[in-house]
Amino acid sequence: LTGVLDDCLCDIESIDDFNTFKIFPKIQKLQERDYFRYYKVNLKRPCPFWADDGHCSIKDCHVEPCPESKIPVGIKAGSSNKYSKAANNSKELEDCEQANKLGAVNSTLSNQSKEAFIDWARYDDSQDHFCELDDERSPDAQYVDLLLNPERYTGYKGPSAWRVWNSIYEENCFKPRSVYRPLNPLAPSRGGSCLFTFICLLFCTGLCLEKRVFYKLISGLHASINLHLCANYLLEETWGKPRWGPNVKEFTRRFDPVETKGEGPRRLKNLYFLYLIELRALSKVAPYFERSVVDLYTGNGHEDAESKALLLDIFRDTKSFHMHFDEKSMFAGDKKGAKSLKEEFRLHFKNISRIMDCVGCDKCRLWGKLQTQGLGTALKILFSEKEIKSLPENSPSKGFQLTRQEIVALVNAFGRLSTSIRELQNFKVLLQQTR
Repeated sequence: LTGVLDDCLCDIESIDDFNTFKIFPKIQKLQERDYFRYYKVNLKRPCPFWADDGHCSIKDCHVEPCPESKIPVGIKAGSSNKYSKAANNSKELEDCEQANKLGAVNSTLSNQSKEAFIDWARYDDSQDHFCELDDERSPDAQYVDLLLNPERYTGYKGPSAWRVWNSIYEENCFKPRSVYRPLNPLAPSRGGSCLFTFICLLFCTGLCLEKRVFYKLISGLHASINLHLCANYLLEETWGKPRWGPNVKEFTRRFDPVETKGEGPRRLKNLYFLYLIELRALSKVAPYFERSVVDLYTGNGHEDAESKALLLDIFRDTKSFHMHFDEKSMFAGDKKGAKSLKEEFRLHFKNISRIMDCVGCDKCRLWGKLQTQGLGTALKILFSEKEIKSLPENSPSKGFQLTRQEIVALVNAFGRLSTSIRELQNFKVLLQQTR
């Protein structure tokens, strides 16, 4: 892949260099920090769109939840889904839990914390979310150590997996009504690749920028997930000792121009486009985290300070990149039409986040939910520029707030994209060696 990407003024080579030498090493270190490695998720939510067709029984589909005793005390105290030291003060939380009346709660909280809790509750009830968020208070919600449950090939495939992606593309993507993508992956295709025809028709019908962007985001996410599976593939298992690594044959099957009838390179370009979108969101949200009132709170003061310093360092790098996607070109028409299209955009993506609860493999569901939520958080940031610019320095946010769950998803989702682009460089080398 070379050259300039569609719908932006950035070339692939610049992204490769920027990611390899600046972003990838730092984002890897950040993901290893306690604040970002523990993600609370509900993997038992029922599929809202069709009857459950059973869960994957392959052992590699299993997710090992993290025992409560392993969770840092500051994160456990933040079960209210917040992140600052003030909100996670254990004394105040204990008082809250023991209080039976709102008046009693109010009498035990500082004015700043009361203001924060009220603002958080108001914002959590707002309609600004692009994702269906898990209820972290549910007894089915559990902490997962992301480092101990890596995203990799599990063997989950066939009609069940196809049904999920088919629903995402067919029911939720903006596309011409005349284009149909059949559900059954085993059905013979007449006249070539149905997916190739789908893409070709999509881009030949002149969809507006917003709808092209929406499709590219979903396609880029799909490509990134497929890259992770190819790069972390079960190559062999001898005497119960699995060996994981890159599978060049699988990569070729999913992305080679000949194998995919020309579609593979477009999928990978959409991965780069998605990377630019999330990179832009990180640069836009930096002022939110630069405020002293925001702590990445785990209870370990030294590690928390180092985590925030590393995050701010990554933000400085994102700002230094000079070929960002310009989101101001989106939803810039007449106000009524732009508002309607933006809301349609949000609801479509929110519906996609709900489809992730239909994934039959727990590990695939975990990473699908996290990466979808990360992208949804990025979109929320891009459409909240005015609110972010008007944030107060030393008091709780008014009008814009990120929960800990959203912050963890945002960083890890971008980390997955950074890894995808890095793995793509590795596959280029491996392919040259096999020729």
